[in-house]
Amino acid sequence: MQEDFHYYATYCAAFLAGYSHAESLDICYSAQFVDLCSASLLAKIRAPRAAATTQLAMEMADARTDLLGLQNITRIWASFHFLPYDLYAEKKGVSRLYRQKYRLICQPNGSLVEDTVRLAKGSSLQAVGLAMHVLADTWAHRNFAGTPSLVINNTNEHFYELLPDGTERQIKFRHNPTAPDDLERGLFTNSLYQMGENAVMNLGHGRAGHLPDYSFIRYKYLPAWGGYRELLKDNPSDYLHAFCQMIEAMKYLRGERERFEKERYDRAAIEGLEDEIQTILCTRRLDACADWKALGERLSGQPIEAFSVEKYQQAYRDTPESGKDETFLGKFILAALAQKSMVTNKIYRSGSLLAGFSVDYEQKGFRGIKDFRKLVEQAREGEG
Repeated sequence: MQEDFHYYATYCAAFLAGYSHAESLDICYSAQFVDLCSASLLAKIRAPRAAATTQLAMEMADARTDLLGLQNITRIWASFHFLPYDLYAEKKGVSRLYRQKYRLICQPNGSLVEDTVRLAKGSSLQAVGLAMHVLADTWAHRNFAGTPSLVINNTNEHFYELLPDGTERQIKFRHNPTAPDDLERGLFTNSLYQMGENAVMNLGHGRAGHLPDYSFIRYKYLPAWGGYRELLKDNPSDYLHAFCQMIEAMKYLRGERERFEKERYDRAAIEGLEDEIQTILCTRRLDACADWKALGERLSGQPIEAFSVEKYQQAYRDTPESGKDETFLGKFILAALAQKSMVTNKIYRSGSLLAGFSVDYEQKGFRGIKDFRKLVEQAREGEG
């Protein structure tokens, strides 16, 4: 997904869930910030780099693909953008490593979605926003995995867009990162084909370009992991489910719902708005920010400021070390560390080392990356 959904649509969902204008701004800022909180940004503000929730293109170009490098990539992308659906899924007649990668395929409504939402319960608005990013991406990024894998994430020439008039058109891919996608000609940019199973170009939906991030598109293709059976991706439907599920989740996080249950979507909250939302989702364009912004401002009667990645950085830098955790970015960093730790632990407990080791500190003491120590300290303070 892009800024149009993670920022402006998330604002709309938060407001419809009962959050105030100011709270909705904090939530949607945090949701969008997940796509920008890189190790480079964290280093610039002297924050824990283990809290990175994304990797920039320049970082990916230099990313290591040895065991430790691949584990770092997987910790980031599986935790925040391609949440695994079933870490115990079985697939007969395949190798152990292939099965582990197969288990990282993202789909909505897995148990980790429930874990993600519940992790944000009673926490900060930043944690709410981060959780909404993860939840929404399970719908947009379904069928791809947050680890480099040619066999899981590759695409081939059998890739067709289903146009609004009912016809099909073969999608043509090119590798030109500076050229915008051409909707009229069905020409889209994707990552460069590389034969190596663990090449970074084979991470997530890179081989499908930005198609999963456009709410309007419907397409079909033949994923290798699916036995080369044709798979249909209906983004307008998926994005509407994501929007209504965010409202449901945030009503739980506010305390309006006693529990969060997957596969529940608050359609009643968008009564009278559904046609307009469907129009926004289905309009063929590269960016729907203006329409989502207009809807959000009409709902709240308040202006929605443009997203600025610099907004909270100086405040974090200027705050003494003892108070950094209470700043906007400090709260986001704690939420990011908690989410990454939770997902990594779940992957490790499933018997996979694709995201690295995870140790239960309550049983064996702290034996991890020093940046995560603050989570341990925070948990112990809560017990006191």
